[in-house]
Amino acid sequence: MDADHSAARPAGQGRRAILLATLGAGLAARPGGAGAVTHRAAAHARPHPLHAPAIIGRAAAPLPLIMLDPGHGGKDPGAIGVSGTYEKHIAEAAASELQRQLLASGAYRVAMTRTDDRFIPLEGRVEIAHAHSASLFISMHADALTDRSVRGASVYTLSGQASDAQSAALARTENSADRFGGPRVHANSPEVAAILASLVTEETRRGAAHMAASVVDSFRPRIGLLTHPARHAAFVVLKSADIPSVLVEMGFMSNRMDEAALRQAGHRMMVAGAMKQAVDRYFASAGGVTRLTG
Repeated sequence: MDADHSAARPAGQGRRAILLATLGAGLAARPGGAGAVTHRAAAHARPHPLHAPAIIGRAAAPLPLIMLDPGHGGKDPGAIGVSGTYEKHIAEAAASELQRQLLASGAYRVAMTRTDDRFIPLEGRVEIAHAHSASLFISMHADALTDRSVRGASVYTLSGQASDAQSAALARTENSADRFGGPRVHANSPEVAAILASLVTEETRRGAAHMAASVVDSFRPRIGLLTHPARHAAFVVLKSADIPSVLVEMGFMSNRMDEAALRQAGHRMMVAGAMKQAVDRYFASAGGVTRLTG
C-alpha cells in the first residue's frame, strides 16, 4: 500500500491551498474578476485584420510652374546697345531677378530656358516649356529699332497678323535669331508662323491676352510704356498651342535712356517686381485657370 503523503503535509499548507483554490474560483465567476481580465487580455492579444486608413480630402495640387525665357544667348547677342551692352546679358539678368522674386513668394515653381550664356533655338525654347508642363511662358527681351528716339516697355502675344509695322519688324528680327544656329536650325517663315498661330486654342489665346493686360497694368505706374503697349505679331517663340505665352520688351537697347536704365540692377529689380505683380494678378483671376497644376 502506498504511503498517505497528505498526512505528512502540514495542516497550514493544506488550508492555504484550499483557500487559494476557492478564491480563484470566486474571482473567475465574477464579471470583473481576474478571470475576466485574463480573458480580455487574451482577446487583445489576438491579431486584428489590418485596414487601410480612410482617405480624407485630396493631396494639394502642385504649384504652377512659370517658364522664364531670357532672349538670345551664346553666339546670338541680340540687340547691341548704343554703349555696347548686349541684350542677351540684360535679358538673363532681368529673368534671374524675376525668378528670385517669384520663388521668394512661395507661390510658384520657376524654370528658365537658359541660366548661362548659351544659344537655344526658338523651337527649343518652346519644347523646354512643354517638357516642364509650364503653366505660363514669359520671354524677356530688350530689342533695338532704327528709330533711336523710341523708348518704353511693351508686351506681345501671338497673332498671324501684326498689330502694327513696328511689331512686324520686331517679330522678323526675333524670328531670324536661329540664323546663329547654322544651316540645320531654321525658324519658321512668317507664313508658317501665321498658320501655327491659328492652331492656338481659344483658351490659351485668352490666357495670353489676360497676362498681357496684367503686365500693362503692373508696368503703368512705374515703368515707361510705349503707346498702345499691348501688341501682337507672329513670334515663333510664342507658338505653344496650350501654354499662355507672352514676350515682354523691357525697353530698347537702341535708346540711350532705356539702355542706361536696364544696365542698373535697381531698375531691373523694379521691372521684375512689376512682372511678379502681373503674374500674381494673372493667377488670382479667371485668366489663370489655364494649366494651373503645372
